[in-house]
Amino acid sequence: MAVSRIIALTLGWEDLPRSASVHGASRAERVREPVPGLLLETDDGWLLLDTGFNTALLRDPALRRRFYPSPNYQPELPGPGEPLEEALDAVGVALGDITAVALSHLHVDHAGGLKHFAGRVPVHVQRAELDYGLANHPEPERYSMARIDYDDPRIDWRTADGDVEIAPGVTALLTAGHTPGHQSFVVDLKGGGGYVFACDAADLTENITGERAIGSFLGVTPEQTVEQIRRLKDIGARRGYPVIPGHDPVAWPALTAELADRFPV
Repeated sequence: MAVSRIIALTLGWEDLPRSASVHGASRAERVREPVPGLLLETDDGWLLLDTGFNTALLRDPALRRRFYPSPNYQPELPGPGEPLEEALDAVGVALGDITAVALSHLHVDHAGGLKHFAGRVPVHVQRAELDYGLANHPEPERYSMARIDYDDPRIDWRTADGDVEIAPGVTALLTAGHTPGHQSFVVDLKGGGGYVFACDAADLTENITGERAIGSFLGVTPEQTVEQIRRLKDIGARRGYPVIPGHDPVAWPALTAELADRFPV
């Protein structure tokens, strides 16, 4: 069993220093990075990987000042509506067609769209990530986790303790470092081939090709984030799958176009 179709979604952008993605890079150099989402058509239905921003925290001035206090980080929404709804509508998939969600981690640019799914579908996450996000308030908020995004008793959490197949052809890999329970994903395609989606274990192509430590990490050393990158590269090499960085402003549009050609809607 494997995935029959993949659709890449762009749910916003982030203007931030390159040092946020590459350890030791210049803080003066800025990058405009895409905020990704992925739709995977599995034998069980549509699985959504990551959900983008919570628009309420960006459009209300007081909430924006609280949850995005740093002038060095500037999030952008793609349009006037709900980014996830608009992106799904553009590819002919309704919110109600999604049967499960998986989060790479709980940062604001990945977990903000959970409000669309609370009480509706299961949500896959690593137990270490959820435990961290719900503990020691307000520490997680200082590390870009907005508890309002995910502290909802209606969410049907499906927690994992390490690598696990979460849907036919989709394996979540525990790649802790960027956050305590960050996970990446291996996707096997029907007919052969597939992808390793690094998510924020490697933001940019240079993190992967140059094995450069990521710029944002928690509870680990920079060198330990490189170990996760090497693990993902090894998995990709053994399977013959490319490793896709999570926020690369060149690689993500290229992948979006590649997938659109391969799996037309």
